[in-house]
Amino acid sequence: MDFLNTKVARRTLLGMATAAMLAPTAFATAAYAETKLVLSSWLPPRHPIVVNAIKPWAKEVKKVTDGRVSVRVLAKPAGAPPAHFDMAADGVVDITYGLHSFTKDNRFQRSRIGQFSFLGDDAVSGSKAFWDVYENDLDAQAEHKGTKVLGLFVHGPGVFHNNVRKLNTPADIEGLKVRVPGGYIADLASDLGASPLFMPSGEVYETLSRGIIDGVTFTYEALTAFKLLDHVKYSMRVPGGIYNTTWFLVMNEGKWDGISAEDQAAIMAISGDAFAERVGKAWNGADEKAIERINKAGIEIYDASPEMVAAIKEKAAAYETEWAKAVAEDGFDGTAALTKFRKSTGVEK
Repeated sequence: MDFLNTKVARRTLLGMATAAMLAPTAFATAAYAETKLVLSSWLPPRHPIVVNAIKPWAKEVKKVTDGRVSVRVLAKPAGAPPAHFDMAADGVVDITYGLHSFTKDNRFQRSRIGQFSFLGDDAVSGSKAFWDVYENDLDAQAEHKGTKVLGLFVHGPGVFHNNVRKLNTPADIEGLKVRVPGGYIADLASDLGASPLFMPSGEVYETLSRGIIDGVTFTYEALTAFKLLDHVKYSMRVPGGIYNTTWFLVMNEGKWDGISAEDQAAIMAISGDAFAERVGKAWNGADEKAIERINKAGIEIYDASPEMVAAIKEKAAAYETEWAKAVAEDGFDGTAALTKFRKSTGVEK
C-alpha cells in the first residue's frame, strides 16, 4: 500500500507541475481571447465603403487572429463624424475612421498631400500611394498621436457638382454656395470665387434640397449614397480630380498595445497597403455604378474646359508650394513626396 501510495503521489505531483508550467500559456491565450474591440462607423450602413471594406476587414481580423481579436462594427456612430479621431485617441471607442479635413486644427498638416488637385483618377493607386508616401516619407504615425494607424486611403477623383449652371469659365463659379469637406478644396473653392460651406456628408441632402447651397464637392458615388440625384444638374470632371479627401483608420494606442505581437502582425498584414487596395476597389466599383445612375438621371457630366483647368492648376501650384514650405520646417521634403505620389498614380512618368 505504501508503494502504491508513493506512485500515486508521484503522479499527482508530476501532473501538478505540468499544469503549473502550462498555466501561463493557457492564461495568455484566454487573455487575448478577451480582446473584443468596438468600431464606430458614421457612414450610412449600406454605404459601399462600409459594406465592401470596413465590415469585411473587421470580419477578417477575427479570422487572421484565430478568434483572439474580434471587431464589432456599431450600427450607429458613437459621436459626430468630426469627433471620430479624438474618440479613438481618448478611448471612447476602440477603432474609428474618418476624414483628416474634418479636424479643424492643423494636426494632420502632412496628410494634405493626398487632397490636392490632379492626383489621379483611380482610388486603388491613389490609396496605395497615400499609404506609402504619408506613412513612410511623411511619418503619418507622428500626426496620429494616441492611436495606431491601421489604414490611410483616398476616394476616387473629386468632382464639382451643382444645380445652377454649367461651369465653362472660372467666372461661372463666382457666387456659388458650395459644400466642401474642409481642407484643401475649401481653400481652392474660395480662391475660384465660390462661397465654401463646411458640413459633414449627412447634412448635404437637406441643405441642397432646400436651396441653402447650390452645389457640392463630392465623388460620383456620394450623389447616390446620399440621395442627391434629384438635386444636381451638372457635374464638372477635372482630369485627376479637382481634389480628393484623405482618410484614416485608427485604433486606440492602449488597445493596440494590449494585443500580442503575433496578432498585431496578423492585423497589419490585412491593413496598411492591403486595406488601401481593398477600400480603393470598393470606391472604384461604387463610382462606376454611380455614373450609370447619374447618366440615367439626366445629370450632365462634362470635362472642365482648358481655361478652367489652367485656372485650377495656377491656384493648386501655389497651395502645393505653400504646403511644401510648411512641412519643410519639420524636416520633410514635400516636393519630393508629391512627385513620388504622382508617379505612383501614373500622373507623372
